[in-house]
Amino acid sequence: MPVTLGGGTVAGFDAAYAEQAERYPGPTAAWQPVHTVYVPADRFDAHTVRTWGDTALASLERHLPEDSGLSPVFGPMPRDLALDVRRRVARKLAEEPVEDLRIDFEDGYGARPGAEEDAHAAGAAEAVAAMHAAGTLPRRWGLRVKSFADGDPARSLRTLDGFLTGVVDRAGKLPGGFTVTFPKVLMEAYLGQFAACLASLEETLGQAAGTLRFEMQVEAPQTVMFLMRSPDLVPSLRGRLAAAHFGVFDYTAACGLPPAEQRLDHPVCDHAREIMRVALAGTGVELSDGSLAASPASDSTGDVHELWRAHSSMVRHSLRNGFYQGWDMHPSHLVSRYATVYAFHLATREAYAGRVRAWEARRDAGGGVMDEPATIKTLTAALHRATLALGDPGPEVS
Repeated sequence: MPVTLGGGTVAGFDAAYAEQAERYPGPTAAWQPVHTVYVPADRFDAHTVRTWGDTALASLERHLPEDSGLSPVFGPMPRDLALDVRRRVARKLAEEPVEDLRIDFEDGYGARPGAEEDAHAAGAAEAVAAMHAAGTLPRRWGLRVKSFADGDPARSLRTLDGFLTGVVDRAGKLPGGFTVTFPKVLMEAYLGQFAACLASLEETLGQAAGTLRFEMQVEAPQTVMFLMRSPDLVPSLRGRLAAAHFGVFDYTAACGLPPAEQRLDHPVCDHAREIMRVALAGTGVELSDGSLAASPASDSTGDVHELWRAHSSMVRHSLRNGFYQGWDMHPSHLVSRYATVYAFHLATREAYAGRVRAWEARRDAGGGVMDEPATIKTLTAALHRATLALGDPGPEVS
């Protein structure tokens, strides 16, 4: 391969560099929700989000009064931090209890007669339009359709079409923040087929090209395998793939784990998530962890605290492993989700900012720390993520 040293040119470099920029644009600087709330379509209405917030806030007030401290439930933390976290959680539940809403027509909904599902899709569209008009629609929202792996793609697409058409007709437009979840992707070809259907539906609805995007669920070993062997997957979908969400229960069942081992922190789940991370690294596709399928055994404080501890442990595991979003399936999860996320970011924010300032000033960060440029990049990203998750700017760094 010819190389021109004096002119600084390398044959083929421009094409390779352009391909790098297209394939690996890097993570976006945009806000990513800390969770996705799943609500079965037959239980969803225009008041669902507010009901979840009110239920969670009442649970917080009853089972974790302001002067009780968070340590018995969420682990040791300084009193000032605990008070700050609780105050933030209460405010969040009152002002924005749900960041990302998914109306579920798949596992949480089940198989229904066609006319019944059509009616629920129309009702969901009416509720979304009402929420949009009232200013209560979450920043991210959408639905989960049935899988093509069920053998009936027409049912999946009919629900999506009916829902979106209903929203646009009632709201006068498609409100921002929409995404659709595509589950149980056992065949790689389903992704391209679904993306093509979105493009066609987009045109029918009069939406700008690229408006309709989707998130794939990683719920089977087959999906993990084609993620590993398909480096062209994301480019082939032409920007349609917005995120990949891990499905813990389908995945662990597919791996043959016993029921007691169907948990987010099981090693087989860690392995699957690591494949997701490696396969989608640098592509701009967001990653999300799964859920805890549990609710308090009763409304007693002991049972509620036990649920919060279990959920917090799973959320903390996800955060420590670089998965900053997960699923919440019950109003009680909102308390433990936000408390754990806020404590995670607040516990380190000042120290991280100090290390970045020390680096910029070319001085020792203290404590024997020797930061590398890559670490500073990570610290800066963590501070940016904390700002978005906490909703305030925090300590200043240049």
